Amino acid sequence: MGLRAFEKSDYGTLIHWIDSDKLNYQWGGPNFEFPLDCTQISKHCAQSEVFPFIFVINEENAGYVELFKVSESHFRICRVFVSNDFRGKGVAKQMLNQLIELSETQFNVRELSLAVFERNKIAKNCYESLGFVVTAFEQGTRSFDDAAWDLLRMEKRL
Repeated sequence: MGLRAFEKSDYGTLIHWIDSDKLNYQWGGPNFEFPLDCTQISKHCAQSEVFPFIFVINEENAGYVELFKVSESHFRICRVFVSNDFRGKGVAKQMLNQLIELSETQFNVRELSLAVFERNKIAKNCYESLGFVVTAFEQGTRSFDDAAWDLLRMEKRL
């Protein structure tokens, strides 16, 4: 079980997982259009600040997560996703724990941040259990289907 680099051969898996417009928005915010495709993924992953990973359990792809370099000591956790087959089993917490450790050991990160939609209570609770604290609340900055999706900003010092 562990994180490995997300590669071009994984694009189809991610496209298969992100199977609705609403899920696409929850996963990628306004940065990706549905349906997700190889061109969008390739363009996104080609950015030098983006470090994408696949989480593998028993040789099966179980999740996706990425780090985004904000500065030398500050990275943002983005686009956390656990496949349907692995939901409800604590996989997100395991994947994020490994990502936090990797952030410290490989990138010498001192501050991790993330954004989560307030409506995503399960994700918020997971982040809080890992030591992230809410630092800001953004009301009305995002919307989907004419409904506001409020955003929470969270941080963790390492």
